[in-house]
Amino acid sequence: MKNGPLAVVAAAVLWGTAGTAGLLVSADSIALAAARLVIGGAALALLAGAGVRKVAGPGLLLGAVAVAAYQLCFFAAVARTGVTIGTVVAIGSGPVFTGLLSWLLHGRRPSRRWTLATAAAVGGCAALIAGGGAEAGGQVVSGVLFALLGGLLYAFYAVTAARAIENGGESNAVMGAMFGGAAVIMLPVLVVNGGIGWEPRGLVALLYLGLGTTGLSYFLYGRGLRTTPVATAATLALAEPAVAALLGLLVLGERLAPVSVAGLALLALALVVVALPEGGRPAVRALESQA
Repeated sequence: MKNGPLAVVAAAVLWGTAGTAGLLVSADSIALAAARLVIGGAALALLAGAGVRKVAGPGLLLGAVAVAAYQLCFFAAVARTGVTIGTVVAIGSGPVFTGLLSWLLHGRRPSRRWTLATAAAVGGCAALIAGGGAEAGGQVVSGVLFALLGGLLYAFYAVTAARAIENGGESNAVMGAMFGGAAVIMLPVLVVNGGIGWEPRGLVALLYLGLGTTGLSYFLYGRGLRTTPVATAATLALAEPAVAALLGLLVLGERLAPVSVAGLALLALALVVVALPEGGRPAVRALESQA
């Protein structure tokens, strides 16, 4: 497939639209996350077919729990901070936490460059919180904390999936098992929360969240990685927070204080530095760039 880089960019663009689409659904963050995973996870599991049974195990079950919890944290963060800040912090912290977990679990010690980039990312997050304003300060702080927790959960399931792929699992089957398991976990949550509602606009947005920003996006990303170098894919995937920020500012009319703009710029710079190749196992580096 010669259009691998285009597939990666398409996946990143879809991921970047999730926060804005979520705001079009009149439901709380728990019901929204549950509905998105039930739809998208079922689609990925069906796509993987019988391959899911070959890779299923305790490790991927824990990864499925992390996938489900990540969705809850992501939408809770967006509801409190807005699309721009919530998405950038959640996505931007993912590679940082992935590096830490890889060090703690697999002994892969981060480099000095990674450490400096991490410090810059933390500074960028601090600037985003400071720029939230005193009036909504509590919401901004709690939203950023939800986003950071989401980044940690993402790192856990990314490392778990990478280990499964390194051990011979087919990538589509691993993703199908993980997201399909998350769909099963979240189905009772969706029922308990009374579903989403039947407003036409909300249903369209919900289908887009499930089939587009989850099912189709991970399918495209997997296809793209077949022919795209991992370092290139990691850089191209940074289109996600850029798209989220653009939609937040232009479509939703969000406004950022100057210190928040500076924080976004600092965090973006840190992301680029983290994404630059340093070597390491392909599966881990590929998953570090996903959202």
